[in-house]
Amino acid sequence: MRTDGHDLRHHGDAEVRDDGAALVDLAVNVRADTPPAWLRERIAHSLSSLAAYPDGRDARAAVAARHGLPAERVLLTAGAAEAFVLLARALKVRRPVVVHPQFTEPEAALRDAGHTVDRVLLREADGFRLDPALVPEDADLVVVGNPTNPTSVLHPAAAIAALARPGRTLVVDEAFMDAVPGEREALAGRTDVPGLVVLRSLTKTWGLAGLRIGYVLASPEVIADLERAQPLWPVSTPALAAARACVEPAALEEAAGAADTIAADRAYLLAGLDRLGVRVVTPAEGPFVLIRLPGAAAVRHRLRALGYAVRRGDTFPGLGEDWLRLAVRDRSTTDGFLRALASVTEQEDHTGHR
Repeated sequence: MRTDGHDLRHHGDAEVRDDGAALVDLAVNVRADTPPAWLRERIAHSLSSLAAYPDGRDARAAVAARHGLPAERVLLTAGAAEAFVLLARALKVRRPVVVHPQFTEPEAALRDAGHTVDRVLLREADGFRLDPALVPEDADLVVVGNPTNPTSVLHPAAAIAALARPGRTLVVDEAFMDAVPGEREALAGRTDVPGLVVLRSLTKTWGLAGLRIGYVLASPEVIADLERAQPLWPVSTPALAAARACVEPAALEEAAGAADTIAADRAYLLAGLDRLGVRVVTPAEGPFVLIRLPGAAAVRHRLRALGYAVRRGDTFPGLGEDWLRLAVRDRSTTDGFLRALASVTEQEDHTGHR
């Protein structure tokens, strides 16, 4: 789906399919070396129950307890992407607004459902930070990411909550919030913000993109509307087993440790990019960073030739051809990437393309 030149259905996995499968992956924002062995074992153990239809009650209760909510405020979904489709199809809205740059699937789902979507474009000059005053007062559905993909900006929870209005549904995509140390600025679990809908994904931190598991936190009325729009048995038994496992205390402790590691690895990447004089959106708070390079399209292709896949940025509304998104990886991977980037940018300098 293309609107205004932006391919809303282009995602990072396109960089590592087919002829990109052997590349070092800095394009997809899934934590490396996941799922861990203990989680694979829990998923494998669930396979003995595949003859029975999935029963999501225990997983739903576990997710609810993790956020201190009653189960009727939780809906399990086949990844956060399904939740965007359900919201677009189930909610009766007149003027949906999506705050960009951000993950493009919410807008694509709304357009597929026949909605006319307005955009609020955050500005590079403002560090892509949220200004609630930019959102039209008559918007009755507002979608914003936090931390935002691809900018890695973490908006203050108070700024997002300021978007709440009577009669407005406020959708906050927190798919990467568990990669933020302490999950600061999270709205998940809040019941005091009217119209709040929070989306979470378990695929990023735990490496479950192929399993498809996420969830929605909202009022019981909204959850009931979304559930009616779901097909029967939307989440598989292995995915339900994963959901239960990933919200247990030991798993939450492991995720918190992983968030600290990501923060340290991100600081290492940022320092290397700074040495190369690369322009980065800061402060970056997610497991990825957004950079701006003249001739980024050529840089991306040359990096592929050197064995590295990065995410193009020009498919995100509000960004152009000079933007690239980089996933945070371990220091050894980062060192190799920085060497490749240095050689590519030096080549750009010598050829006069930069």
